[in-house]
Amino acid sequence: MRILDYQGEKISELGIGTWYLGEGSDLKTAEEITAMKYALDRGINMIDTAEMYGNGSAEELVGKVIKDYKREDLFLTSKFYPHNASKDDMRQSLEASLKRLQTDYLDTYMLHWRSEEPLEETVAGLNELQQEGLIRHWGVSNFDVDDMKELLAVEGGDKVAANEVLYNIESRGIEYDLMPFQKEKDIALVGYSPFGSGFGDSIAITNNLKEIAETHQATPHQILLAWVIRDHNLITIPKAAKVGHMQENIAATDIVLSPDELAALEQDYPAPDRKMILKVI
Repeated sequence: MRILDYQGEKISELGIGTWYLGEGSDLKTAEEITAMKYALDRGINMIDTAEMYGNGSAEELVGKVIKDYKREDLFLTSKFYPHNASKDDMRQSLEASLKRLQTDYLDTYMLHWRSEEPLEETVAGLNELQQEGLIRHWGVSNFDVDDMKELLAVEGGDKVAANEVLYNIESRGIEYDLMPFQKEKDIALVGYSPFGSGFGDSIAITNNLKEIAETHQATPHQILLAWVIRDHNLITIPKAAKVGHMQENIAATDIVLSPDELAALEQDYPAPDRKMILKVI
């Protein structure tokens, strides 16, 4: 598994997503905890969560997991609602998240999507929290190029560390403009939902994808994940609620797709040739 540079930090390119985790029975929660610990014990060090996920239940789940590990060995990201983007509300949200997570700081704190609150107010609040040591970095999520340009124009906005957006083989719009823009500005890219959203728009499995999976003795989902990290230029955060799924995700990081295989996938899932509206799920 590759380790990437994230604003001077060393982070596994495969992170742990937590959307919809921590919301089931005690048995299901126990399985989720086991899966997350399996990942942490095998070199994954990045966990992504949010106050929105289960109204805090995902953060509580993460808190149960990380208490058994050295905090400094982990890279923990959480996100706050847009309606909490003012200085005071943001601070209250952070305090609540830290309590649920059983930690006294976050490695990255992100605005979950654009808010009606002026960016100047949000950025000032985030920079204050960073100066106080409550967060080590801050970022945004679901920001397109124009949003990022507006953010960078705000005083202190150049301290943004990362932007988290949808990215998978069917949702490739960011390749046209956002991905190169963030590379130019040295802003880390975190891609969510590498297998699709699961809301009726999961990725269609083509014959080429099936054949490539068979060649690698892998599942189509493993090929989809290997494709996302093929250039080792972003962090991806798939969710895995069971150890078996986590094993598959980790194994996918060792799959190297050949030029011919990438070309075959390109035929089925073509790259964008124009500006695309940033999809948010």
